[in-house]
Amino acid sequence: MEEELSAAEARWLAMAAQGLDKARPRSAVPVGRARLRGLLDQLGTIQLDAVNVVARTQLLVPFSRLGPYQPDHLFSLSGPGRTWFEYWGHEASLLPVELYPLFKWRMALQHRHWIAWEKANRRYLAAVLAELSERGPLSAGQLSDPRRRDGEWWGRRSDGRIALEYLFRDGTVAAWRTANFERVYDLAERVIPPEVLAGSGPEPDEAQRQLLLRSARSLGVGDAADLANYFVLPIVKARQLVAELAEDGRLVPVRVQGWKQPGFTLPGATVHRPRRVEATLLSPFDSLIWRRQRTLRLFDFTYRIEIYVPQPKRQHGYHVLPLLLGDRLVARFDLKSDRQARRLLVSGAYGEPGADLAAIAEPAAAELIRLATWLGLDGVKVGTRGDLAPFLRKAVAALRR
Repeated sequence: MEEELSAAEARWLAMAAQGLDKARPRSAVPVGRARLRGLLDQLGTIQLDAVNVVARTQLLVPFSRLGPYQPDHLFSLSGPGRTWFEYWGHEASLLPVELYPLFKWRMALQHRHWIAWEKANRRYLAAVLAELSERGPLSAGQLSDPRRRDGEWWGRRSDGRIALEYLFRDGTVAAWRTANFERVYDLAERVIPPEVLAGSGPEPDEAQRQLLLRSARSLGVGDAADLANYFVLPIVKARQLVAELAEDGRLVPVRVQGWKQPGFTLPGATVHRPRRVEATLLSPFDSLIWRRQRTLRLFDFTYRIEIYVPQPKRQHGYHVLPLLLGDRLVARFDLKSDRQARRLLVSGAYGEPGADLAAIAEPAAAELIRLATWLGLDGVKVGTRGDLAPFLRKAVAALRR
């Protein structure tokens, strides 16, 4: 007989799995590397993104869980011999180095456009690899012959960058980021610990089974498509493997209130009401809300990233962060770090339908001030857009007195 979960219990499992159920540390000393390492182990992957309107998502995700920390500590955890590595986990991602063998099957795959490029540029690719071997680590711009090109999007990438990305995808080289988000490459054998790099890794089905189990651990509860999405696994194969894992008892099927498809948890998953009372801003690329269908099922919250939506068609703004309060997503804010004026700009503030705007405003203001302080900004300026804006403006002013 399938276990049953209420909608609230499913939310609580999800929040606990994502490290959003407990209060942030209250120490005046920012959290250190050990807490960051523990968080990554819990999440399994943190998405990387170049968008720096407020702060890059890889910086915001730990802040949402742990509060203030030194970004330099995050950067120092990836690179040669370190505990994190970068690869295509959920898009470009940071991952614990022990997961490296589980992606060797992905490294062995190359899409058709990569194969066609390699055939047309085989001699140049060999020259790039030889230079990296001799001079690495290198960024694409540091190659002696980067072969820069004009164009838009993919067409603007230099041949040197494409060559390095090809070698990165197939595992020949590894990479990490500088503080300004530039990717630096070197031979995998000089970056990944030898005991991790050795061997071919599990066969593809077993590697994907293990990744699905890690998905279940980091999601708390999800249907087969949710589990597949966490590490972007092929959905048809994932459904088959999830069924096998449930048959073996390594996943537990659950019936969740309001879900059309069965959910799955790890054996022994226990439900606890969240203890976090302060409001929490979430990056648009936060792993709690990656899959929009799951976000709707869990929180009754429809979310769309509008960065690529033409401005006249945007509903809420360019860079919108949801606000978690208690166990609900109750509001969203169009934010920007105005680094020149040293202010966090709230261009739009919107409560969810039926939300108590006056009750949301004070914890929301406290979180915005907390974020601005961590970012080194001097204050928060609230604009006029959105039904929550007038309440928020008063709350920010009251807390700044």
